[in-house]
Amino acid sequence: MVEIIETIDVDVPVSVAYNQWTQFETFPQFMDEVESITQIGDTHLHWKVRVGGAEREFDAVISEQSPDERVAWTSTGGDTEHAGVVTFHKLNEASTRVTVQLDWKPEGLLEHLGAAIGMGKHAVKKDLENFKEFIEARGTETGEWRGNIDA
Repeated sequence: MVEIIETIDVDVPVSVAYNQWTQFETFPQFMDEVESITQIGDTHLHWKVRVGGAEREFDAVISEQSPDERVAWTSTGGDTEHAGVVTFHKLNEASTRVTVQLDWKPEGLLEHLGAAIGMGKHAVKKDLENFKEFIEARGTETGEWRGNIDA
């Protein structure tokens, strides 16, 4: 497994950053490798991603969700094995630190090579930079889901 941890500070209140992150179907707007996400229910998602030119599909379950604090997930089947958590830390009334921790298992020669040279880390960093641009330009979230899912 490869572990990636990346952090970015965004100039929006913690509730705005968190609320936007719960809008999984908008991820393709700021995550370069995500083709689509379909939310099947409160805790189930179907992902289509393109990594190194190869399309992959997998399902994921949200294992923990606490408003304005964290969202954790794990893959449950398909082409990609991974788990992760994103946490939200209030810096002040108008700024939030967003941290992503992702553990994933590279598949095939191309993904192993990419992992060895840090491509996954670079991709997560770029996605967080895109998230920052996306949410700061909007200034508000596209929607929200503030339910709790206990681990």
